[in-house]
Amino acid sequence: MNRYDVYAIGNALVDVEYSLDATELPGLGIDKGVMTLVDADRQAELMSALTGREVHRSAGGSAANTVIAVSQFGGHGFYSCRIGDDGLGRLYADDLMANGVATNAHQRSDQGDTGRCLVLVTPDADRTMQTYLGITGELGTDAIDPQALAASDWLYIEGYLATSPSARQAVHTARRIAAQAGSRSAISLSDPNIVHHFGSELFELIGDGIDFVFANEEEAIGLSGAADLAGAVEWMRTIASEFAITRGAAGALIHDGQDTIEVPAQRVTPLDTVGAGDMFAGALLYARSRGHDHAGAGAFATTAASRIITEYGPRLRPGVAQELLGELAPA
Repeated sequence: MNRYDVYAIGNALVDVEYSLDATELPGLGIDKGVMTLVDADRQAELMSALTGREVHRSAGGSAANTVIAVSQFGGHGFYSCRIGDDGLGRLYADDLMANGVATNAHQRSDQGDTGRCLVLVTPDADRTMQTYLGITGELGTDAIDPQALAASDWLYIEGYLATSPSARQAVHTARRIAAQAGSRSAISLSDPNIVHHFGSELFELIGDGIDFVFANEEEAIGLSGAADLAGAVEWMRTIASEFAITRGAAGALIHDGQDTIEVPAQRVTPLDTVGAGDMFAGALLYARSRGHDHAGAGAFATTAASRIITEYGPRLRPGVAQELLGELAPA
Protein backbone atom coordinates (compact mmCIF):
# COMPACT_ATOMS: atom_id res chain seq x y z
CA MET A 1 0.00 0.00 0.00
CA ASN A 2 1.33 3.43 -0.95
CA ARG A 3 1.74 6.07 1.73
CA TYR A 4 -0.51 9.08 1.16
CA ASP A 5 -0.05 12.63 2.33
CA VAL A 6 -3.79 13.32 2.26
CA TYR A 7 -6.83 11.05 2.19
CA ALA A 8 -9.89 13.16 1.33
CA ILE A 9 -13.57 12.35 1.42
CA GLY A 10 -16.18 14.56 -0.19
CA ASN A 11 -18.92 15.08 -2.73
CA ALA A 12 -18.09 14.15 -6.33
CA LEU A 13 -19.46 16.99 -8.43
CA VAL A 14 -18.86 17.83 -12.06
CA ASP A 15 -18.47 21.63 -12.18
CA VAL A 16 -20.46 23.34 -14.92
CA GLU A 17 -19.14 26.90 -14.98
CA TYR A 18 -20.67 30.01 -16.58
CA SER A 19 -19.74 33.70 -16.47
CA LEU A 20 -22.51 36.28 -16.08
CA ASP A 21 -23.26 39.68 -14.60
CA ALA A 22 -24.32 39.93 -10.97
CA THR A 23 -27.44 41.86 -12.00
CA GLU A 24 -28.72 38.71 -13.71
CA LEU A 25 -28.78 36.62 -10.52
CA PRO A 26 -31.97 38.08 -8.96
CA GLY A 27 -33.88 37.41 -12.17
CA LEU A 28 -32.82 33.77 -11.91
CA GLY A 29 -33.92 33.63 -8.28
CA ILE A 30 -30.37 33.06 -7.01
CA ASP A 31 -28.66 34.37 -3.86
CA LYS A 32 -25.20 35.68 -4.74
CA GLY A 33 -21.96 34.32 -3.31
CA VAL A 34 -23.14 31.16 -1.58
CA MET A 35 -23.82 27.49 -2.29
CA THR A 36 -27.47 26.42 -2.51
CA LEU A 37 -28.68 22.83 -2.81
CA VAL A 38 -31.22 22.33 -5.62
CA ASP A 39 -32.97 19.37 -7.20
CA ALA A 40 -32.39 18.09 -10.73
CA ASP A 41 -35.38 19.99 -12.17
CA ARG A 42 -34.29 23.33 -10.74
CA GLN A 43 -30.73 22.89 -11.99
CA ALA A 44 -32.00 21.92 -15.45
CA GLU A 45 -34.20 25.03 -15.46
CA LEU A 46 -31.21 27.25 -14.70
CA MET A 47 -29.01 25.60 -17.30
CA SER A 48 -31.78 26.04 -19.88
CA ALA A 49 -31.91 29.76 -19.04
CA LEU A 50 -28.15 29.96 -19.66
CA THR A 51 -28.26 28.17 -23.03
CA GLY A 52 -25.96 29.73 -25.59
CA ARG A 53 -23.34 30.95 -23.13
CA GLU A 54 -19.82 29.61 -23.02
CA VAL A 55 -19.55 26.76 -20.52
CA HIS A 56 -16.63 24.88 -18.98
CA ARG A 57 -16.95 21.40 -17.39
CA SER A 58 -14.48 19.64 -15.09
CA ALA A 59 -14.38 17.21 -12.19
CA GLY A 60 -14.83 19.23 -9.01
CA GLY A 61 -16.09 19.25 -5.48
CA SER A 62 -14.28 21.00 -2.64
CA ALA A 63 -12.24 18.11 -1.23
CA ALA A 64 -11.43 16.85 -4.73
CA ASN A 65 -9.99 20.26 -5.63
CA THR A 66 -7.85 20.16 -2.49
CA VAL A 67 -6.44 16.67 -3.02
CA ILE A 68 -5.76 17.43 -6.70
CA ALA A 69 -3.79 20.50 -5.58
CA VAL A 70 -1.73 18.27 -3.27
CA SER A 71 -0.99 16.02 -6.25
CA GLN A 72 -0.10 18.94 -8.54
CA PHE A 73 2.56 20.03 -6.05
CA GLY A 74 4.05 16.53 -6.04
CA GLY A 75 2.25 15.02 -3.07
CA HIS A 76 0.31 11.77 -2.91
CA GLY A 77 -3.45 11.85 -2.44
CA PHE A 78 -6.40 9.46 -2.26
CA TYR A 79 -10.01 10.49 -2.79
CA SER A 80 -13.14 8.65 -1.69
CA CYS A 81 -16.48 9.71 -3.13
CA ARG A 82 -19.58 8.31 -4.84
CA ILE A 83 -20.26 8.62 -8.56
CA GLY A 84 -22.98 7.33 -10.86
CA ASP A 85 -22.53 4.71 -13.56
CA ASP A 86 -22.93 7.36 -16.25
CA GLY A 87 -20.82 9.45 -18.59
CA LEU A 88 -20.15 12.15 -16.03
CA GLY A 89 -19.14 9.55 -13.46
CA ARG A 90 -16.61 8.00 -15.83
CA LEU A 91 -15.31 11.47 -16.71
CA TYR A 92 -14.93 12.20 -13.01
CA ALA A 93 -12.96 9.05 -12.09
CA ASP A 94 -10.74 9.37 -15.16
CA ASP A 95 -9.99 13.01 -14.34
CA LEU A 96 -8.95 12.17 -10.79
CA MET A 97 -6.53 9.50 -11.98
CA ALA A 98 -5.22 11.71 -14.80
CA ASN A 99 -4.32 14.25 -12.10
CA GLY A 100 -2.37 11.66 -10.12
CA VAL A 101 -4.99 11.08 -7.42
CA ALA A 102 -5.67 7.49 -6.35
CA THR A 103 -9.35 6.68 -5.89
CA ASN A 104 -11.78 3.85 -5.34
CA ALA A 105 -14.61 5.78 -7.02
CA HIS A 106 -14.47 3.80 -10.26
CA GLN A 107 -14.88 0.56 -8.30
CA ARG A 108 -18.08 1.71 -6.59
CA SER A 109 -20.10 3.50 -9.30
CA ASP A 110 -23.83 2.94 -8.91
CA GLN A 111 -27.07 3.51 -10.77
CA GLY A 112 -28.01 7.17 -10.47
CA ASP A 113 -26.89 10.61 -11.53
CA THR A 114 -23.38 11.83 -10.83
CA GLY A 115 -23.62 15.12 -8.91
CA ARG A 116 -23.32 18.45 -10.71
CA CYS A 117 -22.46 21.93 -9.46
CA LEU A 118 -23.60 24.93 -11.48
CA VAL A 119 -20.92 27.58 -10.84
CA LEU A 120 -21.81 31.17 -11.75
CA VAL A 121 -18.85 33.56 -11.85
CA THR A 122 -19.52 37.31 -11.78
CA PRO A 123 -17.15 40.14 -12.84
CA ASP A 124 -16.18 40.78 -9.19
CA ALA A 125 -14.64 37.25 -9.24
CA ASP A 126 -17.25 35.98 -6.79
CA ARG A 127 -18.72 32.52 -7.28
CA THR A 128 -22.29 31.42 -6.71
CA MET A 129 -23.12 27.72 -6.73
CA GLN A 130 -26.32 25.79 -7.38
CA THR A 131 -25.62 22.17 -6.50
CA TYR A 132 -27.54 19.01 -7.40
CA LEU A 133 -25.97 16.26 -5.33
CA GLY A 134 -27.36 13.31 -7.28
CA ILE A 135 -25.94 10.03 -6.03
CA THR A 136 -23.27 11.69 -3.89
CA GLY A 137 -26.12 12.64 -1.55
CA GLU A 138 -26.11 8.93 -0.60
CA LEU A 139 -22.37 8.79 0.15
CA GLY A 140 -21.78 6.51 3.12
CA THR A 141 -19.27 4.37 4.96
CA ASP A 142 -18.97 1.94 2.04
CA ALA A 143 -17.09 4.67 0.15
CA ILE A 144 -14.19 4.52 2.60
CA ASP A 145 -11.03 2.55 1.84
CA PRO A 146 -9.76 1.69 5.35
CA GLN A 147 -6.31 0.58 4.17
CA ALA A 148 -5.66 3.75 2.18
CA LEU A 149 -6.90 5.90 5.05
CA ALA A 150 -4.73 4.11 7.59
CA ALA A 151 -1.76 4.72 5.28
CA SER A 152 -2.34 8.49 5.18
CA ASP A 153 -0.81 11.34 7.16
CA TRP A 154 -3.98 13.45 6.98
CA LEU A 155 -7.72 12.81 6.70
CA TYR A 156 -9.35 15.83 5.01
CA ILE A 157 -13.12 16.33 5.32
CA GLU A 158 -15.19 18.86 3.42
CA GLY A 159 -17.88 20.57 5.46
CA TYR A 160 -20.44 20.08 2.71
CA LEU A 161 -20.81 16.50 4.00
CA ALA A 162 -22.68 17.93 6.98
CA THR A 163 -25.83 18.04 4.82
CA SER A 164 -26.19 14.24 4.61
CA PRO A 165 -26.84 11.81 7.51
CA SER A 166 -25.09 8.94 5.69
CA ALA A 167 -22.09 11.16 4.89
CA ARG A 168 -21.86 12.26 8.52
CA GLN A 169 -21.74 8.61 9.53
CA ALA A 170 -18.97 8.06 6.97
CA VAL A 171 -17.02 10.93 8.53
CA HIS A 172 -17.38 9.43 12.02
CA THR A 173 -16.09 6.10 10.71
CA ALA A 174 -13.23 7.77 8.85
CA ARG A 175 -12.19 9.78 11.91
CA ARG A 176 -12.16 6.62 14.02
CA ILE A 177 -9.93 4.81 11.50
CA ALA A 178 -7.65 7.84 11.25
CA ALA A 179 -7.30 8.12 15.03
CA GLN A 180 -6.48 4.43 15.36
CA ALA A 181 -3.83 4.74 12.64
CA GLY A 182 -2.30 7.91 14.11
CA SER A 183 -3.41 10.05 11.18
CA ARG A 184 -4.41 13.66 11.78
CA SER A 185 -7.86 14.96 10.83
CA ALA A 186 -8.73 18.29 9.20
CA ILE A 187 -12.07 19.79 8.20
CA SER A 188 -13.05 22.73 6.02
CA LEU A 189 -16.18 24.69 6.98
CA SER A 190 -16.71 25.04 3.21
CA ASP A 191 -19.36 27.77 2.83
CA PRO A 192 -21.27 30.40 4.85
CA ASN A 193 -24.57 28.73 3.93
CA ILE A 194 -23.35 25.43 5.39
CA VAL A 195 -22.41 27.22 8.61
CA HIS A 196 -25.78 29.00 8.73
CA HIS A 197 -28.05 26.06 7.91
CA PHE A 198 -26.01 23.08 9.14
CA GLY A 199 -24.05 24.50 12.07
CA SER A 200 -25.15 21.79 14.51
CA GLU A 201 -24.20 19.10 11.98
CA LEU A 202 -20.74 20.68 11.59
CA PHE A 203 -20.33 20.54 15.36
CA GLU A 204 -21.24 16.86 15.13
CA LEU A 205 -18.42 16.29 12.61
CA ILE A 206 -15.93 18.24 14.72
CA GLY A 207 -16.91 16.26 17.81
CA ASP A 208 -14.83 16.78 20.94
CA GLY A 209 -12.19 18.52 18.87
CA ILE A 210 -10.17 18.14 15.70
CA ASP A 211 -6.57 18.63 14.67
CA PHE A 212 -7.08 21.35 12.04
CA VAL A 213 -9.92 23.58 10.83
CA PHE A 214 -9.92 25.58 7.59
CA ALA A 215 -12.39 28.48 7.44
CA ASN A 216 -12.80 31.89 5.92
CA GLU A 217 -13.52 34.89 8.13
CA GLU A 218 -17.29 34.86 7.60
CA GLU A 219 -17.52 31.13 8.33
CA ALA A 220 -15.39 31.38 11.48
CA ILE A 221 -17.42 34.25 12.90
CA GLY A 222 -20.69 32.59 11.91
CA LEU A 223 -19.97 29.22 13.50
CA SER A 224 -18.47 30.71 16.64
CA GLY A 225 -21.26 33.22 17.15
CA ALA A 226 -18.56 35.76 18.03
CA ALA A 227 -18.99 39.47 17.43
CA ASP A 228 -15.75 39.85 15.50
CA LEU A 229 -12.68 38.06 14.17
CA ALA A 230 -10.77 38.31 17.46
CA GLY A 231 -13.60 36.52 19.24
CA ALA A 232 -13.75 33.87 16.53
CA VAL A 233 -10.01 33.21 16.88
CA GLU A 234 -10.35 32.68 20.63
CA TRP A 235 -13.29 30.34 20.11
CA MET A 236 -11.51 28.36 17.36
CA ARG A 237 -8.78 27.54 19.87
CA THR A 238 -11.37 25.59 21.88
CA ILE A 239 -12.34 23.22 19.05
CA ALA A 240 -9.11 22.76 17.07
CA SER A 241 -5.47 22.19 17.91
CA GLU A 242 -4.55 24.25 14.85
CA PHE A 243 -6.50 26.28 12.31
CA ALA A 244 -6.35 28.68 9.40
CA ILE A 245 -8.73 31.57 8.75
CA THR A 246 -8.50 33.05 5.27
CA ARG A 247 -9.37 36.74 4.84
CA GLY A 248 -9.20 37.37 1.10
CA ALA A 249 -7.04 40.40 0.28
CA ALA A 250 -6.16 40.69 3.99
CA GLY A 251 -4.30 37.38 3.89
CA ALA A 252 -4.75 34.67 6.50
CA LEU A 253 -4.34 33.82 10.16
CA ILE A 254 -2.58 30.54 10.99
CA HIS A 255 -2.73 29.13 14.52
CA ASP A 256 0.07 26.66 15.19
CA GLY A 257 -1.17 25.38 18.54
CA GLN A 258 0.39 28.19 20.53
CA ASP A 259 0.70 31.34 18.45
CA THR A 260 -1.54 32.91 15.80
CA ILE A 261 0.51 34.05 12.82
CA GLU A 262 -0.58 36.75 10.36
CA VAL A 263 0.24 35.87 6.76
CA PRO A 264 -0.18 38.64 4.15
CA ALA A 265 -1.79 38.00 0.78
CA GLN A 266 -0.19 38.80 -2.52
CA ARG A 267 -1.74 41.76 -4.33
CA VAL A 268 -3.41 40.48 -7.51
CA THR A 269 -6.38 41.28 -9.71
CA PRO A 270 -8.89 38.48 -9.12
CA LEU A 271 -10.70 36.89 -12.05
CA ASP A 272 -12.42 33.88 -10.49
CA THR A 273 -12.42 32.88 -6.81
CA VAL A 274 -13.71 29.35 -7.48
CA GLY A 275 -11.49 26.92 -5.59
CA ALA A 276 -9.39 29.54 -3.78
CA GLY A 277 -10.06 28.05 -0.34
CA ASP A 278 -9.58 24.52 -1.69
CA MET A 279 -6.20 25.51 -3.17
CA PHE A 280 -5.20 27.18 0.09
CA ALA A 281 -5.94 23.97 2.01
CA GLY A 282 -4.15 21.75 -0.50
CA ALA A 283 -1.02 23.92 -0.58
CA LEU A 284 -0.87 24.20 3.21
CA LEU A 285 -1.32 20.47 3.77
CA TYR A 286 1.30 19.70 1.13
CA ALA A 287 3.82 22.08 2.71
CA ARG A 288 3.17 20.78 6.22
CA SER A 289 3.55 17.18 5.00
CA ARG A 290 6.97 18.17 3.63
CA GLY A 291 8.16 19.52 6.98
CA HIS A 292 7.55 23.23 6.55
CA ASP A 293 6.52 25.19 9.64
CA HIS A 294 3.16 26.93 9.89
CA ALA A 295 4.47 30.32 8.79
CA GLY A 296 6.16 28.89 5.71
CA ALA A 297 3.22 26.66 4.85
CA GLY A 298 0.82 29.57 5.32
CA ALA A 299 2.85 31.83 3.06
CA PHE A 300 2.95 29.13 0.38
CA ALA A 301 -0.81 28.58 0.71
CA THR A 302 -1.65 32.27 0.32
CA THR A 303 0.66 32.49 -2.70
CA ALA A 304 -1.04 29.50 -4.34
CA ALA A 305 -4.53 30.84 -3.56
CA SER A 306 -3.59 34.26 -4.91
CA ARG A 307 -2.39 32.63 -8.11
CA ILE A 308 -5.48 30.47 -8.66
CA ILE A 309 -7.86 33.45 -8.52
CA THR A 310 -6.10 35.13 -11.45
CA GLU A 311 -7.48 32.54 -13.88
CA TYR A 312 -10.70 30.62 -14.41
CA GLY A 313 -11.30 27.32 -12.67
CA PRO A 314 -9.98 25.61 -9.51
CA ARG A 315 -6.88 24.02 -11.10
CA LEU A 316 -3.41 25.33 -11.74
CA ARG A 317 -2.34 25.33 -15.36
CA PRO A 318 0.48 22.91 -16.33
CA GLY A 319 3.81 24.20 -15.11
CA VAL A 320 2.39 26.70 -12.61
CA ALA A 321 2.68 24.30 -9.67
CA GLN A 322 6.39 23.84 -10.33
CA GLU A 323 6.79 27.59 -10.62
CA LEU A 324 5.16 28.09 -7.21
CA LEU A 325 7.27 25.33 -5.66
CA GLY A 326 10.32 27.34 -6.68
CA GLU A 327 9.15 30.04 -4.25
CA LEU A 328 8.79 27.59 -1.36
CA ALA A 329 11.78 28.01 0.91
CA PRO A 330 13.57 24.82 2.03
CA ALA A 331 12.01 23.22 5.13
